[in-house]
Amino acid sequence: MTTIHARVSTARERLRAAGIRSDEANLDARLIAEHVLGWTTERFFADANQAPPPSFDEQFDALVARRAAREPYAYIVGRQEFWGLEIDVSAAVLIPRPETELMVEVACEVLADASRPALVADVGTGSGCLALAIARERPHATIMATDVSAAAIDIARHNADKLGVARQITFRQTDLLHEVEEQFDLIVSNPPYVRDGDRAAIQPEVRCEPDVALYGGADGLDVIRRLLAQAAARLKQGGSLLFEFAYGHDDAVSELISSAAGLTMIGLRHDLNDIPRIAITQRT
Repeated sequence: MTTIHARVSTARERLRAAGIRSDEANLDARLIAEHVLGWTTERFFADANQAPPPSFDEQFDALVARRAAREPYAYIVGRQEFWGLEIDVSAAVLIPRPETELMVEVACEVLADASRPALVADVGTGSGCLALAIARERPHATIMATDVSAAAIDIARHNADKLGVARQITFRQTDLLHEVEEQFDLIVSNPPYVRDGDRAAIQPEVRCEPDVALYGGADGLDVIRRLLAQAAARLKQGGSLLFEFAYGHDDAVSELISSAAGLTMIGLRHDLNDIPRIAITQRT
C-alpha cells in the first residue's frame, strides 16, 4: 500500500531536485499535502501512514509540479499568514514577508493611543497586509490604501471584507499619493526597492511576483524618491512617514531623507537580524 507519507516523501525529492533548499522542500511537500487533504498538521502526523483518498494523487501531483517549477507556495495555495491574519494572495500582489511585520510594530508605536482616531495611508498596499494589520491593532484608525494596480486593489478589498475591517479602509487606485488631497497622521509604505540589475540574481520564486511591486529602478530608490517628494504635503504637522527599504540602502535612504523638504529623519529601525529595515521620518 502506498501511503500519504510515501507520496509526500517522493514529492520532497522532486522539489529538492528542482533546486529548492532541503528544509523548504520538506515543509512545502507536507503543507501541500495538508492543503489538498484539508488536514491540520496534527492530523497529518497522526494519519499520514494511511492510503490517500481517491482524489488525492491528481491534485497533489499538479500542485507539486507547480512548486517544482518554482512557483511560490503562497500563490499555489492562495494565502499567506501575516501578523496572525490569513491574507489571500495571487500573482497580482507581492507575498507578505515576516520582516514587514516590523512596520506594523513601529506604526503601533507611532499611534500609541489605541483609543485615539487617526488617519493613516498605506501606499502601495498590494494584498492590503499593512492596512489590515493596522486596522486590527488600531480600531479607531481610518485608513486609505492606495495602489497603482487595479488587481491589487481588488485583492486588498476582498481581504478587508474577509477579515471584517472594511469599514475602516477605503481604497484608491493611484500612483503612490498622486491626486490624494487628505493629510494623514501616518503614512506607511513597503515600496518596490529591488535594483533593476539584480533581476537575474534573485530567487526564481521572487521573479514570479509582480515587477511593479519589486523593482525600483537602477539603484532601487526611484519609488522611494517619489514617495519622499510627495509625503510631506500629505502629512499633518508632526505626522510620520514609515517605509521599508533594501539591505545596504540605509546610508542612501538617510541622505535622501535629509534632502527631502519638510521631512526630518527620526531614525532607522533594525529587524531581528540587526539589519536596518524601516525608515522613520516626521513632518517638521
